[in-house]
Amino acid sequence: MTTPTPPLNVLFLCTHNSARSILAEALLNHIGAGRFRAFSAGSSPREHQQPHPLALQALQSAGVPTKGLRSKSWDEFGTDAAPQMDLVITVCDNAAGEACPYWPGHPATAHWGYPDPSGVEGSEAQRLAAFHKTLLAIRQRLEFLIGLPAEGLDRLALQQHARALAQR
Repeated sequence: MTTPTPPLNVLFLCTHNSARSILAEALLNHIGAGRFRAFSAGSSPREHQQPHPLALQALQSAGVPTKGLRSKSWDEFGTDAAPQMDLVITVCDNAAGEACPYWPGHPATAHWGYPDPSGVEGSEAQRLAAFHKTLLAIRQRLEFLIGLPAEGLDRLALQQHARALAQR
């Protein structure tokens, strides 16, 4: 009998934690098959920030649960009481350029840049299409990540694989 491997903790970072990082958190928790546990946060979420309604709508239409999603500061994950992260991925260029807090455990890091779907102008259908497009792009990288063999998920290999996925 083998001991089950604990899931890898992945933190997705963005500036406001309302769109791209929320999409990534919900999607990885949905498709990660218990091998991953995803979280998201922002470097500077606005006061009373909530997940973008179109992000929630895109997730729901893709069959991804949205219950419990909330915008939060990355400060929540820099404390000793926070879950220790195995991988931290920035999903917007602004957050990638900011000085990140100390992450307990020195997790692997990567940057997967995506255009901000909340910045798209046009009809509601056009704006929702931008969220779906971003969700699809995130899903493509996450499917490669979850397809990695367990032995390829030590810290160094995880960082190399996650950074290579930015090129896809």
